[in-house]
Amino acid sequence: MKCLGKRRGWAAAFLPLCWLFLKILQPGHSHLYNNCYAGDKVIRFIPKTEEEVYALKKISHQLKVDLWQPSSISYVSEGTVTDVHIPQNGSRALLAFLQEANIQYKILVEDLQKTLEKGSNLQTQRNRRSLSGYNYEVYHSLEEIQNWMHHLNKTHSGLIHMFSIGRSYEGRSLFILKLGRRSRLKRAVWIDCGIHAREWIGPAFCQWFVKEALLTHKSDPAMRKMLNHLYFYIMPVFNVDGYHFSWTSDRFWRKTRSRNSRFRCHGVDANRNWKVKWCDEGASMHPCDDTYCGPFPESEPEVKAVANFLRKHRKHIRAYLSFHAYAQMLLYPYSYKYATIPNFSCVESAASKAVNALQSVYGVRYRYGPASTTLYVSSGSSMDWAYKNGIPYAFAFELRDTGHFGFLLPEMLIKPTCTETMLAVKNITMHLLKKCP
Repeated sequence: MKCLGKRRGWAAAFLPLCWLFLKILQPGHSHLYNNCYAGDKVIRFIPKTEEEVYALKKISHQLKVDLWQPSSISYVSEGTVTDVHIPQNGSRALLAFLQEANIQYKILVEDLQKTLEKGSNLQTQRNRRSLSGYNYEVYHSLEEIQNWMHHLNKTHSGLIHMFSIGRSYEGRSLFILKLGRRSRLKRAVWIDCGIHAREWIGPAFCQWFVKEALLTHKSDPAMRKMLNHLYFYIMPVFNVDGYHFSWTSDRFWRKTRSRNSRFRCHGVDANRNWKVKWCDEGASMHPCDDTYCGPFPESEPEVKAVANFLRKHRKHIRAYLSFHAYAQMLLYPYSYKYATIPNFSCVESAASKAVNALQSVYGVRYRYGPASTTLYVSSGSSMDWAYKNGIPYAFAFELRDTGHFGFLLPEMLIKPTCTETMLAVKNITMHLLKKCP
């Protein structure tokens, strides 16, 4: 039984049955996700002509591929790096088509199930987690992350305050950590991770950031200054329902888990659901698409809760940082249009220095610039909404890598990814304190 259909809608009727198998077999079964991805491939192609673009869009639609990069087939044009996850029964047809059409391609992942199991054995992870304290170099389930948040709230009450801003569609609490020394007149930085469920490196970074702040604020003058002069509102998992689902049922789930009354497809793209040029270019009106904008702006309780919080505190929140994967980019507004933001020089300077700081650690290169020209045009994004609602420094990080591992970034790369990203975030924050109003 394939998992891909659960996302695409054409086999949605099998979802309860697959879920039941997973509940029966975990933990202790020999295959993750009930062996759903056995024989699946991830294939990269870069169309060179308009004819190739048209042909690839057509075959991708026919085979109902799971697009990894870009997020929508509408973004594919000449020269677009395109990564697709294709189930075993469709890969033969796709490869035959590519060969017959003489379109160059590269197989990034030969067998997705084997790659998944090689890079992330849940049982081994459980054992490692239980040895000595909390391990920041493995991926954690939603339950583990929320238990970690509760623990920090109890043990670091001088620097951390945990609270909920609402509940998700499925009723899970939307927890925030407020980090910083208590003071009335402080400005603040918002950080969220995991707006898209399958991008696990995001929540890993949010946890890493908190850990580093707690460990180094006494010894590192920059961190001490940050916590003395700013509050950080940190949301380690934005899309709690989707993230939980990506652990239990479908590793490559992207959206929220809300139900649609007219379609069997679940979920809305939580980064297309904001009230800023909502459901325009780069967003889909079809509930089965990965970039579905939702029935109306802020239809998702998770988006509504965060938007309400940011609206309430926008006078003192000076920066908005959102963490995604994968592409190795640092993006700033606008995403929904080709235009220069009014405070471009300060934002561009902060981005340039952040990317240079990041590269100084391991030599990893990030592209930076306005999202519309650096990545693609997309409407209804959280970054644009934050900027349009008075938060002057809004950034979206696309973390490692550029497609070799894609969404399956191995745990051994959590530490280097977070270490370099930490430098970029500290750089942006210090830039905020030194130069920007």
